[in-house]
Amino acid sequence: MQRIILLASLFIYQVLSPNGAFSLQETKNIQKNNEIVILTYNVRNCRGQDNRIDYQRVADIINRINPEVVALQELDSSTLRSGKIIVLDELALRTRLFPTFGASIAYQGGKYGIGILSKEKPIWWKSIALPGREEIRSLLIIEFKDFLFCSTHFSLNEEDRLKSVEIINDHFSKYSKPVFLAGDLNAVPESNVIKNIETKWQMLNNPADPTIPADNPNRCIDYIFVLKNNKNYFSVGQSTVEKEPVASDHLPVWVKIRIDK
Repeated sequence: MQRIILLASLFIYQVLSPNGAFSLQETKNIQKNNEIVILTYNVRNCRGQDNRIDYQRVADIINRINPEVVALQELDSSTLRSGKIIVLDELALRTRLFPTFGASIAYQGGKYGIGILSKEKPIWWKSIALPGREEIRSLLIIEFKDFLFCSTHFSLNEEDRLKSVEIINDHFSKYSKPVFLAGDLNAVPESNVIKNIETKWQMLNNPADPTIPADNPNRCIDYIFVLKNNKNYFSVGQSTVEKEPVASDHLPVWVKIRIDK
């Protein structure tokens, strides 16, 4: 019954919103101040530290932060493990955000990968495979009117992570729009992986704030970056790691930034 109500609410919201968009009034304020809130969150299929799957609990966190765009990692899509539920769609229903899913691998009759939720409907999207000897990883790219946004989840193997950085840097060698990259990179700030990525990207979150494990965080492996570009200047108004020790094994990381051309 709850899911039926959510679906009905979603339909009504699309009909009443201009161009069928989910975007709330706050979305219009982005243009006024050139400020956006970006969130990255490894949600572990919304299975919390209490071993309970709770989509609403994770959605409530996203709604409270109220980001323009969210990078999400560890998402099942219609797998046996998720009971054939599409996890990203469940979160989209509860946040009234546009879902974009990027499958990394086939898994248990469905897909497993990463996703993005956004207030603005994407112009286009694509997924690029990244190396991972334990499992194939991926980079999900979506484009909006004013910027591009990427979600990723790097391999547990350092050689694969370094190769992923190389692939990403090569791919974004020629872009005029701002490009943001967010996700779980499985690498600490002093690693060669982060040093290499910072040759092309500016880190926006504070790496001194640990993001994992959620119940006793001791290291940062979740990041938000922007591609270095002389045409745009980015100032960070706020960088926050939310204290959410139960909802997932990672903590949500978000930044509020201003874009000045």
